[in-house]
Amino acid sequence: MPYLTPASSGIASTGLRLGFGIPGYAHPLLAPLEWGKLTRPGTPLHWVVLNVSDGPGTRPDPHCLEAAGRLRNTGVRVLGHLDVTYGARAFAEIASDARRYLDWYQVDGFLLDRCPTWRSALPETSRTVTALRALLGGGHVVLGHGTHPYPGYAETADQLVTFSGPWSEYRWSQVAEWTADHPPERFCHFVHGVPRGHLDEALRTARWQGAATIYFTDRTDRGGRIDPWETMPGYWDEIVSLVGTGVSE
Repeated sequence: MPYLTPASSGIASTGLRLGFGIPGYAHPLLAPLEWGKLTRPGTPLHWVVLNVSDGPGTRPDPHCLEAAGRLRNTGVRVLGHLDVTYGARAFAEIASDARRYLDWYQVDGFLLDRCPTWRSALPETSRTVTALRALLGGGHVVLGHGTHPYPGYAETADQLVTFSGPWSEYRWSQVAEWTADHPPERFCHFVHGVPRGHLDEALRTARWQGAATIYFTDRTDRGGRIDPWETMPGYWDEIVSLVGTGVSE
């Protein structure tokens, strides 16, 4: 069973309701339905990641600019995707990508994908986040660890992705006890391979483990061969209804 966090850290204790963080759909030309559905009124979106071509690409893309603009016009944060390769990527390269995202797509923040988790990498990650905030003039920064990092990372960014993986692992996962010291609005869970019949269970697990930003899909990675986040889940309308009405709570 999932580790149950104290009631004081439950979603009801914050002003942020359970909602979606979209890890990044395929290019708008390849996934027009996905990008179009995100702008439907009433969809509980916290933010959407824009990943043009493993980053911002080499030139402005009018299709991505249009998709990002429609989201921002409806009040949804758009985050640029920055791959930090577990701390191995040079800051100059990260900063260059960040500037292009800002100049071309006017993003509201960044998701730092493949973020390191260990204590020794925390100072450099903190410096990177500080520099990105300076570029943004504030903004929203999410650290994409995919698992529970050293607790100090929680003081660095707005949110941490503390689970990213398959339902077969998530349903039996345990949350790190230190997360109970922070409100659910600080944590995100991305889960693929969630069967339609287990949606309620998955949403309850997120609530019990204290994550207010989620993305669940029935798509799978087929043994690591494809990106399960590129297309919308087959039950998108159903999960939007469940989350939007607060059924999981």
